[in-house]
Amino acid sequence: MNKPAPIVAELGRPETPAETAERKAASSRAYRSSQTVRSLIAALIATLAIVVVIVFAVPRGEPASPRTVDVAGIAADVETTMGRPAIVPDLGTFWRVNEAGLTSGSTVVWDVTLAPAADEERGFIKLAQAFDSDSGWAPQRLNGIAATDTIAIDGRDWDVYKVGDAGAKQNITYAIGTQAGDDYVLLYGSRSADSTAELAESLIPQINALSEAS
Repeated sequence: MNKPAPIVAELGRPETPAETAERKAASSRAYRSSQTVRSLIAALIATLAIVVVIVFAVPRGEPASPRTVDVAGIAADVETTMGRPAIVPDLGTFWRVNEAGLTSGSTVVWDVTLAPAADEERGFIKLAQAFDSDSGWAPQRLNGIAATDTIAIDGRDWDVYKVGDAGAKQNITYAIGTQAGDDYVLLYGSRSADSTAELAESLIPQINALSEAS
């Protein structure tokens, strides 16, 4: 004997086969939807976990320190090569050396590039000691600009080069130079006239020594 179909409270009667099928289909859809949401949440959590692992696993290096240039050591080699002293700037706490070396050509030049050690300071000054040269050599470094004036720094006369637009591409805004015995010393770059004069003043003892030795 068949058991009578249960009465559904919402209907007040037994479900028809069509209603039963529809209810089961709706339940199945709801189940699949909940599974999709769960799967999506699980995937997001897994992705986040991977990102966290990558972030903490990748080594964190310290910023690279500026390269230290042994300007005194290089200058000693230059002195041996040229048979006379190479001017070595006194860096103190303000300056650092970015580059230093001997530049060959029709005129051999001892080149040193100086920049402020502090990050908040800007600009640079290049020291060029042109061996066996005079002021006629300087325009080669200054896009053809010749000296137009002179200034006295600590009792020594320096040629002043008004670079102007000619030095824009190299970011050169100011230059001064003086004869040091058989050599010509040129300071040029993007620092102010006062800053350049301060550097020049610190070089006077070495420049005087070169002049006296000639």
